[in-house]
Amino acid sequence: MFKDETGFDKRLNPSVRSVRIALIGRSNVGKSTLFNRMAGKRLAIVNDISGVTRDIRETETRLRGHPVTLMDTAGFESAKGDTLEARMRANTEKAVELADICIFIYDARAGLTPLDNIFAEQVRRSGKPVILVANKCESNAAHIGITEGYALSLGDPVEIAAEHDIGMIDLHDTVERVIDALNLHPGDDTFGRSDTPPVRIAIVGRPNTGKSTLINTLIGQDRLLTGPEAGVTRDAITIDHVWHGRRVQFHDTAGLRKKARVQETLEKLSAGETLRAVKFAQVVVLLMDAATPFDKQDMQIAALCEREGRAMVIGINKWDLVKNKSKTAKNLREATTRLLPQSRGIPVVMFSGLTGKSVDRLLPAIECTHNDWSAQVKTSELNDWLHEKIIRHPPPAVNGIRIKLKYITQTKTRPPTFVLKCSRAHKLPASYQRYLINGLREDFGLQGVPIRMYVRAGDNPYAKG
Repeated sequence: MFKDETGFDKRLNPSVRSVRIALIGRSNVGKSTLFNRMAGKRLAIVNDISGVTRDIRETETRLRGHPVTLMDTAGFESAKGDTLEARMRANTEKAVELADICIFIYDARAGLTPLDNIFAEQVRRSGKPVILVANKCESNAAHIGITEGYALSLGDPVEIAAEHDIGMIDLHDTVERVIDALNLHPGDDTFGRSDTPPVRIAIVGRPNTGKSTLINTLIGQDRLLTGPEAGVTRDAITIDHVWHGRRVQFHDTAGLRKKARVQETLEKLSAGETLRAVKFAQVVVLLMDAATPFDKQDMQIAALCEREGRAMVIGINKWDLVKNKSKTAKNLREATTRLLPQSRGIPVVMFSGLTGKSVDRLLPAIECTHNDWSAQVKTSELNDWLHEKIIRHPPPAVNGIRIKLKYITQTKTRPPTFVLKCSRAHKLPASYQRYLINGLREDFGLQGVPIRMYVRAGDNPYAKG
């Protein structure tokens, strides 16, 4: 199993029932702004462009002492068929089915639209408790729209301005009354299934490499929006999953293009969310298309993961489309060794996220890499190893004076970090440091994870105290 991370688990009481609240409404009425406001932090991307949110985004928080799972949804559209908008609508309808409470949001400044009436009728048929919210009520221009809200037959509209934090107390009062009336029983759907912190896994790569499809296959359900269009995913979506009794969190991310091609503000925000997911992940799966692996952009993403000290696994997707699999696999492993020498031994897993073929090999590879990334080596073993390395290959002499390596110790994990004490530390060549780092990889089984080594000068016994 994955090794547990140190520190306190700051999630809420796992024995308390979590109330699922879906924020719904047509596009650009302020659902994501309200989601961020109720969550107490910026999680969802907010932009004036219509249709920014596409997937169901969830977060756990507290509201007046009640554990709550908030769900941000895509704007309701009238589209049908197999279009992207139709798939977004299906996701929103799924959120309504999963929710205990629906918060129906409309734009009070713009007033009601025919789409608001169609969606309100659909929500009424669901039988779920609904709280009507008139958003953008910060000015007198919203008065007429507030009055129009009564025509939806969803109760009295709660007047708020989520962007300016106006009316949130009234909204929280209303939500609390509805939660109390639900009388949910503890244990129906716990707010956290385990006291063990999850392993955070970010799936990153270029656009259209199949990141969302892979996660859907891993969790066994169509949770994320997918399609042939490039750039379907915009937000970094977190999906909780249990594998062999261990909690994992998958972070689906937007595809990263070359920086010179990223011009639109929305795409810049999406790229920023992806970079943030990499920084907070423990293991990063760098997903590549089997037809075009090791693109320049792939190499830049790999370099980012190494700089951030993240454990990494390379996933080669769309393997079902490869004809000569044995030869291609051999070439890919050779390319990995040649192009990523700083992460020698990194696992390479080939699979098809669409068909599910060989996907079951990915999580064991992630587990192995995570354990290596979390490895702790005893100081006594390290110093015995250092003595053998010095005998085999002594450090070079500089200006006729040999550098003396005194001892080595591991100061932290995630990634494994070592401090080497020696004389004339600033003179120790980088090539000798690489010799020691490669030795650590091979002799202690730290293949494929970034290793940090800091060279420090030893204490001078003749220095004045």
